[in-house]
Amino acid sequence: MFLDLVDRHHGPIVVNRICEKAISYRTRSAGDRQRLPLHTRVQLNHQAVIKVIEEMEANLTEPLLLDELAGSAGLSRRQIERLFRRELGCSPSRYYLDLRLERAHLLLINSRMPVVQIAMACGFVSASHFSKAYRETYGCAPHQSRLPVN
Repeated sequence: MFLDLVDRHHGPIVVNRICEKAISYRTRSAGDRQRLPLHTRVQLNHQAVIKVIEEMEANLTEPLLLDELAGSAGLSRRQIERLFRRELGCSPSRYYLDLRLERAHLLLINSRMPVVQIAMACGFVSASHFSKAYRETYGCAPHQSRLPVN
């Protein structure tokens, strides 16, 4: 959005210089995906695992149960657990938790949302549960990850 605004006011040469500085090779159009395709990001090609991860990513605020995720992929809970261990080296629950914590981390460093709201937005039932999980993963309390306001 920023680059589109710069393009309108200053032209493509300035946009290209900004992209070079930001190590970006182009601006996205409105219909482009913001993230790389899932199979590229997680380096796997097992369609059932990809489907489950896509469901997880689409349901970070209200996490789905593993049985629901397995059902959407047409497999049993046990099959999904085995596939995740084999393909990703962790359980589906751990992977889901890590996705939610990653989202929370991005919100902490890129927004001014209160920690409690971030916890709820990332599917945690309480701020204390979120803080404990965050501390175990990132080695500090959520509020310590905030970038200082200038």
